[in-house]
Amino acid sequence: MIDIEFLKKHLYDVVGAIYEVHKELGAGLNEYCYQEGLQLQLEEQEIPFNREMTFHPLYHGKPMEAVYRVDFLCKGDIIVECKATDDLNNNMRSQLYNYMRLLKHPCGILVNFASKLVKVERYFFDKETNEIIAADGHVIHQYRH
Repeated sequence: MIDIEFLKKHLYDVVGAIYEVHKELGAGLNEYCYQEGLQLQLEEQEIPFNREMTFHPLYHGKPMEAVYRVDFLCKGDIIVECKATDDLNNNMRSQLYNYMRLLKHPCGILVNFASKLVKVERYFFDKETNEIIAADGHVIHQYRH
């Protein structure tokens, strides 16, 4: 079983960087502006990251031609998906969950910069149970093995 409290601490500086970007830029800009701001903030804080990292999902262990792109991969295992929209929805959450599952990364952050108060949702993937777990410890989704 994954250690959610440990993983929350692992996310702490990345979440802090997200809040700094929103504090500086405010609400109402486009997604790419926030992504650029987050890149600059991550660099400033010396948090390792890859921006717009692409990957090919596997089918029966073989890479497919399909290509997916995560907005940020921080510290080698934290997926950050940035949005600038009226509200986060289940399609956006499912996108993040699938990236976490396909890459087998334990941490995911879905952020909406567009609102007056930045909205940050933290999720965790337990590869042993194939479950997506919310920051409060509740199982959100379980994938078949």
